[in-house]
Formats: sequence, C-alpha cells, structure tokens
Amino acid sequence: MTTDPIADFFIQIKNSYAAHKNTVVLPHSNIKEALARLLSKEGYIGNVGILKDKEKKLLQVELLYDNKIPKFTQVVRVSKPGKRVYAAKNRIPKVLSGIGTTVVSTSAGVMTGRQARKLGLGGELICKLW
Repeated sequence: MTTDPIADFFIQIKNSYAAHKNTVVLPHSNIKEALARLLSKEGYIGNVGILKDKEKKLLQVELLYDNKIPKFTQVVRVSKPGKRVYAAKNRIPKVLSGIGTTVVSTSAGVMTGRQARKLGLGGELICKLW
C-alpha cells in the first residue's frame, strides 16, 4: 500500500480547521513546505515556520479563519501516486470560474494555475482548492 504525503498534508490541515485549531504541526518535506508557502501567499493559511527537533524537521502552519469559517473548505487531489495527471499550459483548469485555485508543479517550481498560464508553463496538477 502506498501513502500519499501530499493528501495527508491537506487532510491534516482540513482536520485542524474542523477542530478550530490555530496552528498545526506537520512532518516536513520540501514539497509540503513549497505547498504551504504557496497557500500562505495566496491567503489560504497564515505564517509557515520550520521547527527543528533533535532528529527531524517539522512544519508549523498557522490557520486563518474568516468569521470562524476556514479560509478554504474543500480540496480535491487531482494527481495521485497511482495516476499522475499532467496538463499543458492552455489546458490548466480554472476552479469555480477563477474563485478557487489550481496548484501546479512545474519545471519552475510549485505555483498556481494562474501563474503557470501567465508564464506559459504546464505541469503536474497537484490539487484544486476553494
């Protein structure tokens, strides 16, 4: 059985939102850090910090609410370990007519679908969130 660390990352954030937590501490990886920084820049989560334990690094994420409603309520994992999904620059989908965000892993790093279209880059569709 394979695990999906990116899906675990999003589920832990969603569960922390459901429990009305202010922060969540997650296992660190470079892709999770890039996703967290992108979500922070887009305003879905607050500050992102790295905690160093004796043997491992942890990712601390501040959760943001708007009148006790989480900043994002739904996330759909598009590309999975068993089935990778790629899109050309002109095929990157828009989420809810531009209200949501598509996250794309490109050769220039992890970015939103809007940024990828602007730069003319395609890549792996990681998720859609709103």
